[in-house]
Amino acid sequence: MLQIKSYIVLLLLLFSMCVSSQNSANDDPELIQNEINYHIENAQKNLENFSYYEAQKNLDSALKIAENTNNKENIAIIYALKGKLQLYVEEFEQAINSLNKAVEIQRTINDNVNLGKSYKIFGDVYAAKKMYYQALDSYRAAKSKFEEEELHADLADVLLAEGKTYLLLKNYNRARDVIEQSLALARKNDLLKIQSEDLVYHAIVYNKLKNNEKALTLANEGVAIAKQEGFLSILDKGYLITSDIYNELEDFRASRENLKYHIEISDSLAGIKRANYSKAQETQAKLDFALQENAKLSEDKEKAEDDKNLGTLISILSVALITILSLLTLSLYKNNNIRLKTNNMLHKKNGELIIAKEKAELASKTKANFLSTVTHELRTPLYAVTGLSNMLLEENPKPEQIQHLKSLKFSGDYLLTFINDILQINKIEANKVDIEPEPFNLKKKINNIILALNNSAQDNNVKIHLEYDTTLGENFIADQIKISQILINLIGNSIKFTKDGDIWIRIYKIEENDKIYTLRFEVEDNGIGISQEKQDHMFESFSQGSIQINRKYGGTGLGLSIVKGLIDILKGKIYVKSELGKGTTFYFEIPLEYTATEENLDNKTTYFSGNPDDLDLENVKVLVVEDNKINQMITKKILTKMKLNCEIVDNGEAAVDKIKTNKYDIILMDIHMPGISGIEATKIVRTFDKELTIFALTAVTIEDKMHEFEEAGFTDIIPKPFKQEEFEKKLYNALASKKGRSETA
Repeated sequence: MLQIKSYIVLLLLLFSMCVSSQNSANDDPELIQNEINYHIENAQKNLENFSYYEAQKNLDSALKIAENTNNKENIAIIYALKGKLQLYVEEFEQAINSLNKAVEIQRTINDNVNLGKSYKIFGDVYAAKKMYYQALDSYRAAKSKFEEEELHADLADVLLAEGKTYLLLKNYNRARDVIEQSLALARKNDLLKIQSEDLVYHAIVYNKLKNNEKALTLANEGVAIAKQEGFLSILDKGYLITSDIYNELEDFRASRENLKYHIEISDSLAGIKRANYSKAQETQAKLDFALQENAKLSEDKEKAEDDKNLGTLISILSVALITILSLLTLSLYKNNNIRLKTNNMLHKKNGELIIAKEKAELASKTKANFLSTVTHELRTPLYAVTGLSNMLLEENPKPEQIQHLKSLKFSGDYLLTFINDILQINKIEANKVDIEPEPFNLKKKINNIILALNNSAQDNNVKIHLEYDTTLGENFIADQIKISQILINLIGNSIKFTKDGDIWIRIYKIEENDKIYTLRFEVEDNGIGISQEKQDHMFESFSQGSIQINRKYGGTGLGLSIVKGLIDILKGKIYVKSELGKGTTFYFEIPLEYTATEENLDNKTTYFSGNPDDLDLENVKVLVVEDNKINQMITKKILTKMKLNCEIVDNGEAAVDKIKTNKYDIILMDIHMPGISGIEATKIVRTFDKELTIFALTAVTIEDKMHEFEEAGFTDIIPKPFKQEEFEKKLYNALASKKGRSETA
């Protein structure tokens, strides 16, 4: 009897230890996360291998564990992968439902990394449904998140998807630009799979653009990488486009050979998909699962029969187990109360943070809307100020009036510069400045900047010297417009604060990593210099050296703030060295991608540089669509001076009626008018006249509305207030182009 009691006590101790160990293992967050990760990784491998049923099983298992532990991050990831699986099996509506669940959770917990991935899958679903513009919106949302988090591989992948969509929309130039960006990222980060696919789709674009030599080079490079790394899907696509290119080049033997490779790989891939996604496999898997369950039940039954003689012992253990469970329940109850209090506190703080975030976002939007409205309202009267001052200066004013008119013109130009600077700062602070890399000649660009600023330099008796490293190449891929803005601001600043002196501009390489060169740009002058105290705040908005300097030299104090913002966007750094009375040196370092490709001049705007007398202006008719009476008068005066006949209407409906019943050579279309806007009027005109030259006369910020202008079908844009010379050149250029087309026809 004593032996039995000892045996029971020992069993109780062992059982309680096992229960405690089991509970600890079940509650271990690291073990739970490892199990979830295991199922997710297996599901991703299954998707790559077309094993869709196995992928579904792994995702269901992972979701069950994640929901039991309320792991929101993993729940969202699993729903996103379910959406991807449903996309592959063409269950599009189910995919959208799954992705909506993922996005809702990821927005709530601010999981930007996985939110970007969900947006990317959303774009893939819309592209599969042939809803291409919705797909582009999703890809842009994904790009924004990947750029914020600096996820280069994901960014390259979504750029490729965006390029494919533009290809489907037959917007080949845009497709080429986006795929080039993806290819540059893939090469920089050694992403072989994306690089291979980029090259193949780049080849397809160039084939569509009728540049088969370039297309063949790109396709062969992509096929070589895919073949070496075993990327069968990409290799399949690569052989197909290569076959098409050879066929167009009339190399039929090579075309047949590549087509044969394509068919072999295509058949192989189709076989793999059929094998893994067949209903027979799904049924067999379910049958196997049922047999396993039956075997387990049989085993449990045999074990129960073997344990029948231990009934008494089990009863005793049950009492012990109830006691242990009671203690555990009490402990869990206390822990749960603590957890609830903590969660309530966290929810409250989270709610306060969400409200604060929404208020900040609302304030930012209000500021942006305010600036946009103020800009338009200021630019419209500025058109009258600058236009009238120019007209009065050209109409033989009295000698004593000339200086007043010049002062008026200067004030108008200064105010316009100030408005543009404020808008640029606002865009930089709101992260609305996009990087647009393109091939360009750096040395030529700097020489053009110096040429443009040379008149200002001569006014101050300043000589500008360029020292360009002779060992450094000239062609790079970067955002040349932003680099130009930086240099114009810095060189213009040096000219303003230097009298009877020199400015040196130096460019040289300080680091090279593959094709990415880190270049140093220096702008040195021997002007008035900057005190150490002012150097600490000089990159802040509205910062000037002093009140006396502001009065003497002028300026808004925004130039260096804009420079700092643009350099940060280009992932560079800026420094300053200066000493009062001895001069200042600004130097900044930015990464640029070296290229052997020369600057593409096909899409550059060319302005009229010939003689207007060579144009037949007698029969040219211009329609001015403008509701502001002062602006009507100024525009008519300028056109009359150019010897052009013009008619004026003050609303969009009248403009459409006039264009239908009369023949005009040029339309000058205002944007904001009573009734239908200039954009809507232009869209209507384009339904019956695709060739008519229509200029948008607009006081809005061009960059913010460029997409709308392109969609509406405007030929070009003239921002108000415009410089009369540029206005004349654009009109003469349009008339010269029209004359050239008619002569060719």
